[in-house]
Amino acid sequence: MTDTPVAPARPAARRRLGRRQRQRLGRGAGYAVFALVVVGVAAAADWGRLADAFLRVDVARGMFPDVVTVALRNTIVYTLLAFVFGLLFGLVLALMRLSSVLPYRWLATAYIELFRGLPALLVLFMVGYGVPLAFPDREIPGGLYGSVTLGLGATAAAYMAETIRAGIQAVPGGQLEAARTLGMSHTRAMVSIILPQAFRIVIPPLTNEIILLTKDTSLAYVLGVTAGTIELTKYAGDALNTRVNPTPLVVAGLLYLAVTLPLSQVVRWLERRAAKGR
Repeated sequence: MTDTPVAPARPAARRRLGRRQRQRLGRGAGYAVFALVVVGVAAAADWGRLADAFLRVDVARGMFPDVVTVALRNTIVYTLLAFVFGLLFGLVLALMRLSSVLPYRWLATAYIELFRGLPALLVLFMVGYGVPLAFPDREIPGGLYGSVTLGLGATAAAYMAETIRAGIQAVPGGQLEAARTLGMSHTRAMVSIILPQAFRIVIPPLTNEIILLTKDTSLAYVLGVTAGTIELTKYAGDALNTRVNPTPLVVAGLLYLAVTLPLSQVVRWLERRAAKGR
């Protein structure tokens, strides 16, 4: 009886790695590349010149308190006014899109497609220069605040309208039918039952719209801001020209982040809460 030859065992180094081991090696390689890039950039950068250009404490100190009490305040005011106008007008447009009256649907669809396709800068130009030509004997209420509200709000309304419409359509149709069965009119059912549920659904994207409007207020300069109506980006640009140093841009960026980062956290919290509710 002859012995059956036994195949030699593979060396441990030549064994195939498992899927988890390959994933760990891939992640380790990714971390190593990232660390090398960061170390390389940090070693190559001239931090002294960067600090002298972008982190001049004396230049930043000279911007206060006006950068907060005037520029940041106006930025927040422009954002809130445009958001309220866009929300109300967007709600009207959303209801028109869902209306059974065909001309309403056509008009709302045409407006939404038009203003979603136009840059906000162009809309502000049209408001600032087109409205006075169209109505020479009338002024936009609120002066520059009214013009910025109308320009930014008109653009935001087109986006909010689609968001609100999606929220209304996400509410089960049986809700409206049940309300009508109980004797409610269509208007009362929409106001009392459908819209509250729809707004709970669309609160996160609407909050995100505030962040976008906060950044879009930087376009208000095209309407000719004054010392009392200046917004954050224009203030930083003027300070940059005066002091010939980019530190004002860093200060403006930090103030924008002081507004937008908390709003981003609010959006995430609302999204988590809505997910738990579902």
